[in-house]
Amino acid sequence: MPRLFLRHHAMENADLKSERRALVPRDRLSVVVTRRLPEAVETRLSELFDARLRDEDTPMTRAELTEAVRTADVLVPTVTDTIDAGLLSQASEKLKLIANYGAGVDHIDVATARQRGILVSNTQGVLTDDTADMTMALILAVTRRIPEGLSVMQRGEWQGWAPTALLGGRVAGRRLGILGMGRIGQAVARRAAAFGMQIHYHNRKRLRPEVEDVFEATYWESLDQMVARMDVISVNCPSTPSTFHLLNARRLKLLKPTAVIVNTSRGEVIDENALTRMLRAGEIAGAGLDVYEHGTDINPRLRELDNVVLLPHMGSATVEGRLEMGEKVIINIKTFEDGHRPPDQVVPSML
Repeated sequence: MPRLFLRHHAMENADLKSERRALVPRDRLSVVVTRRLPEAVETRLSELFDARLRDEDTPMTRAELTEAVRTADVLVPTVTDTIDAGLLSQASEKLKLIANYGAGVDHIDVATARQRGILVSNTQGVLTDDTADMTMALILAVTRRIPEGLSVMQRGEWQGWAPTALLGGRVAGRRLGILGMGRIGQAVARRAAAFGMQIHYHNRKRLRPEVEDVFEATYWESLDQMVARMDVISVNCPSTPSTFHLLNARRLKLLKPTAVIVNTSRGEVIDENALTRMLRAGEIAGAGLDVYEHGTDINPRLRELDNVVLLPHMGSATVEGRLEMGEKVIINIKTFEDGHRPPDQVVPSML
């Protein structure tokens, strides 16, 4: 079980503290968890709070979520829960914190929560290295045709080494275009540079020169121009209204036919139908996807392609990452209970 290190804040919010005391003057916080979490995390939640844990590892129904927001002081949802304005309108005045188990909060209506006096926190920064590792794994898997080779072996069809069998491509020297150069994007750049890839990026704001120098990175103000010149595109930007279908049909057509696209961020950033059509037509060399535009409802034609690697949202799936996520959730709740703002509070201006 990971040891919890609670963060201390010099500034205390008196209004929040008095509000917390008025909410639960003596009883422990009522915390509803919407999914099964690692045992160590659930044990610690039960020790510290009046935690209502999930028996089955399935998403809550809408009715169950409604009951949760009506009875809990704190809700701990995951990416599989839709916490929208309609649900929040059913919340009682008890609900004062949504401590999300995950970094992304596009499934939570943060603005509405704020209007109703409900704070939202997340687990940012915990999964940076895990997601960057998976991005590199997908780049290698697609360019070196690893799943195809694995399939041959599993079918028992390998006839021995041959000079022209399953030829992939060398990653060293390839141009990698990173869409979204935040923590994860920079972690991807660090790994890709070690493989000898040339680092390029597009971001809302250009990085400081000293940061660019670390990666020898080239900034592209025009996403169109970058996309047209890259060998590999890595999607590492968050899902926001401005990034929805950022890689739409028109922009995808700018890719070189030898290019590869990898997405470990959010499926909605890519027009999945357009991507599927182009992959089937040979207009894009390959793709590695860990996330999908419509969740588990994946375009069935993607499954038929040998040049596509599909993973079930595994980017953050490490034991260490899941435990650290739980630690962050607990720190946010405990800090809030002690009368402080959660250290990982999310506000609409951050999105």
